[in-house]
Amino acid sequence: MPTKKKTMPIGVDNFKDLIAKNYYFVDKTRFIKELLDGHSAVTLLTRPRRFGKTLTLSMLRYFFTLEKAEENRALFAGLDIEKAGEEYMQAQGSRPVIFLSLKEVQQDSFAAELEKMALFLSKLYQEYPFLPDSPSMNETNRKAFHQIVNHAANQSTMENALADLCHYLYLHYGQKPLLLLDEYDAPIIASWEHGYYQDCILFMKRFLGAALKTNDYLDFAVLTGVSRVSKESIFSDLNNLNVCTVLSEKYCDILGFTEPEAQKLMEDNGVGDNMPELKKWYDGYKFGYSEIYNPWSVIKYVDSGCRFQPYWLNTSGNVILRKLLDIADENRRAELTGLMQDKYVTAFIDEGVIYPDIEQNDNALYMMLLTTGYLKAIETFYDESGEEWPTCHLLIPNKELRIVYRKEIIGYLTPKSGGLAARFMLRAMLAGDAATFQKYLQDILREVVSYHDTAKQPENFYHGFLLGLTVLMLHDYRIESNRESGYGRFDLAFFPINKNSPGVILELKAAKGITTEEELMPLAEKALAQISDKEYITELKQQGVENIWWYGVAFGGKRVALAM
Repeated sequence: MPTKKKTMPIGVDNFKDLIAKNYYFVDKTRFIKELLDGHSAVTLLTRPRRFGKTLTLSMLRYFFTLEKAEENRALFAGLDIEKAGEEYMQAQGSRPVIFLSLKEVQQDSFAAELEKMALFLSKLYQEYPFLPDSPSMNETNRKAFHQIVNHAANQSTMENALADLCHYLYLHYGQKPLLLLDEYDAPIIASWEHGYYQDCILFMKRFLGAALKTNDYLDFAVLTGVSRVSKESIFSDLNNLNVCTVLSEKYCDILGFTEPEAQKLMEDNGVGDNMPELKKWYDGYKFGYSEIYNPWSVIKYVDSGCRFQPYWLNTSGNVILRKLLDIADENRRAELTGLMQDKYVTAFIDEGVIYPDIEQNDNALYMMLLTTGYLKAIETFYDESGEEWPTCHLLIPNKELRIVYRKEIIGYLTPKSGGLAARFMLRAMLAGDAATFQKYLQDILREVVSYHDTAKQPENFYHGFLLGLTVLMLHDYRIESNRESGYGRFDLAFFPINKNSPGVILELKAAKGITTEEELMPLAEKALAQISDKEYITELKQQGVENIWWYGVAFGGKRVALAM
């Protein structure tokens, strides 16, 4: 195995440490040039986790800050920003900088969040111990400063703390500071999860609004987050905000690795011949017009001895995504499963959904999957009249994400109990063993289904329930749901990848209330007859599948009857 020339920066998000300790660095300092060439008063960059947001803001901090300016200048020696010319390097060490991350301000109650914010602001203010002694500060300023440092500030003072710090730095230096805010949305997501969203959003609107809107003491600001879901409720009256999402062309190649950057990294580490396979595994994201590699996965791949495996895991902690998956209906579950079979889904591009409406917005799930990195937009369509939302086609980006998607999205849709029973059930279904198929399906229903689940639209529930179980077959079967064949639309059909394997048609019926197996059997037989009468096996036959099992399945509460 080739020896690595430089250590991969696993978990290193401090720019100074990365350069000073000679970690491998993919040069993104062109972002500094782009900002200097023309920036908005406030820029919000949204990207999936582990795409370098914190490191990017740290890079801006060390370039612009007045503190240790000469020492920091050496960090940029030989990098793209220095090569861009002295007119750009003149901006190095030119202004005060406020750098903060709200990642840790995530609590289970509003009172706890305010306490955490008080501690957080105290630490932030302590980074500027010289301000109280500055001759530019008056007694009112000093008193407010010490209130924050000593955790003695009321909520109103805390809401103005960021704007006040900008003012104090301007008074001291005579220059407007640059504000760098990482993970602005972390407290909001926590508040939505724990039920104090309205209190949090009001605080954050005042906290950020005071600092970002018509702040005469702010030079400009760059913010990062995973999404802009809360944009309308925080920044609704902020008209100087430029939001750069995964669909935006501006700054589209700053976060993540472009193909030339990934190629150079591989060649620098002596594994350039592995580039085609790297592309299959970790490329495929599309931000604006740029094809992007997952930076975390690429550096983990090299650091782990060049073994291809999924490194981008554990995103299932996203509470919003879990909630949206919980309420996914039969059609959504079918579409989500279809993505595993390289079928695209079409979604409206509405990135401004606010949290209180997210469960009522049919499009929110796909926007969340797009912004959090599970899907990519392959085509975007705009209505020339401007009267309709634009739409986009969405696909899973690459091989790594197919594995992650299966574990974290499809796996979440699969019942959490009865995993082994589900495998036995599917094996019996493919073998034409109706009695064993019914036995294990009955066991799973008894273990994991609540009567409350089946109270509304029971047939849709059972359809989604079975679809969740059958994702275990995705390697060997193409699973179709509500598809036309013959003279009607079957409920579920299983098309084998290997035409010598059996195909399966399931027609489902549901009866309301608690019903015995004997009472359900006529309904199961009716479902079986429907398969024959409407010739649902037509498409399977047309695709060369000779061995086909038909099942009529009837559900009632936690009971099931099966006819074959």
